[in-house]
Amino acid sequence: MHFAPTLGSDPKSQCNVAYKAYIAASGHSAYATTFYSRVVDLYIICGTKLNAPSQKAAEETALRSCQAGLARWKVKTASGGCAISASK
Repeated sequence: MHFAPTLGSDPKSQCNVAYKAYIAASGHSAYATTFYSRVVDLYIICGTKLNAPSQKAAEETALRSCQAGLARWKVKTASGGCAISASK
């Protein structure tokens, strides 16, 4: 694990569901998320790739997915972007 993922309090939130799917996946998978500062950021953006051909491919796709979420929602985080939180 690269850093502990920050998950919201709602167990049905998209990032909570995505992280649980990452945990359950049996193949090469990755979970990317924005760093979270409780003082500045009011949201968490994440991305996953499950059962990829390699760990590197999973990480690249999860990171792109998270970055696409930042662009889609037109948000900026205090940390400046996404990073791989966990991969296997």
